[in-house]
Amino acid sequence: MNLKQARGILWWGVTAAVCFFAFMAIWRQPTSSAVSPSFVREGVGIGGPFMLTDQNGGKVSDTQFRRKWMLVYFGFTSCPDVCPTDLLQITRLMDLLGSDADALAPLFISVDPERDTPEQLKTFASNFSPRIVFLTGTPEEIKQAMSAYKVYAAKKEDKASALGYTVDHSAFLYLMDRDGKYYAHFAHGTPAEEMAKVIKEAIKP
Repeated sequence: MNLKQARGILWWGVTAAVCFFAFMAIWRQPTSSAVSPSFVREGVGIGGPFMLTDQNGGKVSDTQFRRKWMLVYFGFTSCPDVCPTDLLQITRLMDLLGSDADALAPLFISVDPERDTPEQLKTFASNFSPRIVFLTGTPEEIKQAMSAYKVYAAKKEDKASALGYTVDHSAFLYLMDRDGKYYAHFAHGTPAEEMAKVIKEAIKP
């Protein structure tokens, strides 16, 4: 094992440990409007700055969404079922919100930057709501975003796939307020109707 490999194993080990404790803290919280901003004040900070590239090749910063609520989801375009399922729920959510949809910025951040180029994201994005912003970046930029949101993701060899590998990853949808602070989260498979109820309550003036 060379030094580069050892550093890689150490990074993933630390990341996995951080994600485990963050997951345990989130798992103990109810996935509903009862989840309060006190979660951040208790020391498990979810969210932070990022600078990424959207499906049109433009640079996008978290600060561009400060006047809106963000719904942040991490996934990858080659995901066979989990990511498309959640993105379809987000698509339905935007329809259910009606005029309130203007107050929400749904973001999809790729955990597979090697394959998810802006061009690939643009093709993938055509299957879902045009309101969803699809983001990718360099491996370092993606690592920073994953770290900020306590997201776990790791390559896994998949000999049955023509792509050669898949990506195991956590699948939470994080609702962030207009200041970019954690407000609530939704688990994979949460119905759009349930998310709409929480979000409509959250964005009330």
